[in-house]
Amino acid sequence: MPDPATTLTRDEVAHLAHLARIDLSDAELDHLAPQLSVILESVATISSVDTSDVAPTSHAVPLQNVFRPDEPRPSLSPEDALAGAPEVERQRFRVPRILGEEA
Repeated sequence: MPDPATTLTRDEVAHLAHLARIDLSDAELDHLAPQLSVILESVATISSVDTSDVAPTSHAVPLQNVFRPDEPRPSLSPEDALAGAPEVERQRFRVPRILGEEA
């Protein structure tokens, strides 16, 4: 039998939907109330697990940096980088405007 504290009524779901400014039909309310109750029951079950002997962690497995060291090395000059561009403007790639002319 479900715990009454984890069971949401249709009216409670309607109230929550109103607070969240979500317009739900009667069919959606009837459909969501039991689903949300199942979610609350699952959270209550997990919350009841004794974790007092479990150390807090930010990740379940240790993290390892997989990136190479950030070291400067030779790169293209602006002229070389722009050499193959169809259009250039003030040492930048020129691309078609996509948001209109208001800018």
